Amino acid sequence: MSAVVAAAPRRIAVDKLGVFIAGLAVIAACLPLVAFRANRIVPGEGLSLLAALPGWQAALLALTLAAGIGLALLRTPVPVRLAASLVVLAALWLAAGAAASHLTPADDKLARVSPGSGFWLLLLAFALLAADGIARLRLGPWPRIAVLLAVASALALLLASGLWRDLSILREYSTRAESFWREAATHVVLAFGSLAAATLAGIPIGIACHRKRALRTAVLNVLNAVQTIPSIALFGLLIAPLAWVAANVPGAALLGISGIGAAPAMVALVAYSLLPVVANTVVGLAGVPAATDEAARGMGMTDWQRLTAVQLPLAFPVILAGIRIVLVQNIGLATIAALIGGGGFGVFVFQGIGQTAMDLVLLGAAPTVALAFAAAVVLDAIIELSAIREPGRD
Repeated sequence: MSAVVAAAPRRIAVDKLGVFIAGLAVIAACLPLVAFRANRIVPGEGLSLLAALPGWQAALLALTLAAGIGLALLRTPVPVRLAASLVVLAALWLAAGAAASHLTPADDKLARVSPGSGFWLLLLAFALLAADGIARLRLGPWPRIAVLLAVASALALLLASGLWRDLSILREYSTRAESFWREAATHVVLAFGSLAAATLAGIPIGIACHRKRALRTAVLNVLNAVQTIPSIALFGLLIAPLAWVAANVPGAALLGISGIGAAPAMVALVAYSLLPVVANTVVGLAGVPAATDEAARGMGMTDWQRLTAVQLPLAFPVILAGIRIVLVQNIGLATIAALIGGGGFGVFVFQGIGQTAMDLVLLGAAPTVALAFAAAVVLDAIIELSAIREPGRD
């Protein structure tokens, strides 16, 4: 009987998520890898993998994709799946640059080669595979930050190598390098400045709301109402009052306050940021064990000492989770500030929409997404590092 069992063929184990990823990758491989346009405005011509790359490069990429799809489909060891996803992702980025160099005529400054729908779907499929691998490995905060730094370093090396110089987004960047970094600085100031202001104001408000139930209800209702106002509408509502302040309050204009520009954008972002900070401060303080607070009171600690030495440190991870929400939210919302002259990456997004130049839209959207993703990873790691371990846990 044992010999019969031993001789029975082993069933091939299939990964459930891998089935979805493999199916998505197969569909993506049939779509255009890149789009070629004679200039930045005309409609593009989608080119498949075989048409976009020289023969040996196309064959190498096809084999790499086939291997990655096979490893995703089967229930392989997690490190193998993660390594396969990273190899395929690297191959895709290298292929995009190689396709742009191959398709762009020599000395042609007008032609544009941009990643096609197939490229983006393949990127999504194998990014999911990489994220699944990282999640299954259950990496700690420092390894996650190390992975983020490794990915950022790899992208920086690719940019410095010139392999992507013929990609449409870098051609748009080359003509706007100075303004790009100026708007990048504005975007960072809007996102992080509003976060700092909301944190400085929101934590004391949250402490007051925790201690006064009537105040808590009123403040949270007002902040919830602010959250229901669409961002564009809120930016617009602030134009008139801030223009009045600039015209009638001495020195306001010298401080940069005006109806349009960074001032209304900053005020709107701070208003949107207050609810997560205040609410998480209230929740964090409410979660402090009553026995711990009573023990501190029994030791003779004053209210201020209990707040700063016991309550806030215990509530800090929850408060930091609210700050994470605010930062990721504000990095995205700062893009809308360009509609009222606030600057930021939204300048390129809305210029691109107005000119029907999607590569210019991508020049503003890509760094916004990358900045939000990096901020989320770093703050998640900080939250985990700051969490106070429960007694008895290793």
